[in-house]
Amino acid sequence: MKLHNILLCSLITFLSFQMNAQDLLKHQWKDRVLLIATNNTNTPKFQNQLKTLQNQEKNLKYRKLIIYQITPSYYSQRVSEENKWTKRPELYQKMKTNDNTFEVILIGLDGGEKLRQNELLTTNKLFAIIDGMPMRRAETGNKN
Repeated sequence: MKLHNILLCSLITFLSFQMNAQDLLKHQWKDRVLLIATNNTNTPKFQNQLKTLQNQEKNLKYRKLIIYQITPSYYSQRVSEENKWTKRPELYQKMKTNDNTFEVILIGLDGGEKLRQNELLTTNKLFAIIDGMPMRRAETGNKN
């Protein structure tokens, strides 16, 4: 587990040099990050994931959650379908760990990976994971 965290921190540090001002490292200790990676933005899983997160702006902000959409060539830091895309193929290549066409990755405030899955992530599951994190419980004053 320790090696995994070291590798992930190294990866995030490396990625910070590959990306422009909207890099992942700037979020550490400030924001949680949800990466939605796909090789095709027209796939039903990707579209459904965006729809699941749209209209959740208040809940996302309350949990300090930033959304990145990532494709093989571009990324965007928004949850809407109409995005300003930035060309950066390195991010997709570094974050994707398998050949699945869709992947969701949750990164905590500490920069550690908290979830990685190839299926649609519901807001109930996402918010339950975040709300169960020790740092989140400290933020809300919930000790349980």
